[in-house]
Amino acid sequence: MKAWLTGALTVTLAAGSAHGGAPDPEPVDATLSTSSGERIQLARWRGKPVILFYEDKDSTTLNAALKAELFARGRERGLLKSAFVVAVANLEKYDFFPAREIALSYVRDEEKKAGVPILVDLKGTLGQPPLKLPTKTSTVMLLDADGSPLYRYSGRMKPEEQERFFTVLGELVGQDLTPAPTGEAQP
Repeated sequence: MKAWLTGALTVTLAAGSAHGGAPDPEPVDATLSTSSGERIQLARWRGKPVILFYEDKDSTTLNAALKAELFARGRERGLLKSAFVVAVANLEKYDFFPAREIALSYVRDEEKKAGVPILVDLKGTLGQPPLKLPTKTSTVMLLDADGSPLYRYSGRMKPEEQERFFTVLGELVGQDLTPAPTGEAQP
């Protein structure tokens, strides 16, 4: 997983997708921070599809199965560098002294364990327009290479919703990401 996140990261709603004649969604952007305080815009990750995980402290394991499957399919198909993965920790409820520094220290420890950066949202920015993401759960979003949202889901994903996620992601990276039938290798 470290290689997938590291390679893809060069840094978690109601289900929906932009298929079926809906107008093209507009690119979205937001300014967040690194755990060390550097301000960074999401637009920094344009040019490839983006898989964005936006999670509060109590929701980091809700979609652990999706994260494991994402890494497994990416590795199997040689796609670990085909998309950016952006992890964002919602720390809005910890934006006061001394909780802020304790929370940031925890994020830095998690970054070291995973070997990848985790952005922090201290102001609830992603819960505000234009994204309006729920702030007390795990939200997963797919953005196209221009930053337009094509898919989003909040809460624990059921297997059928995970497959929908992989269908949209497969379209973005130009490869079928559905699971190989049992006993068969994926091309």
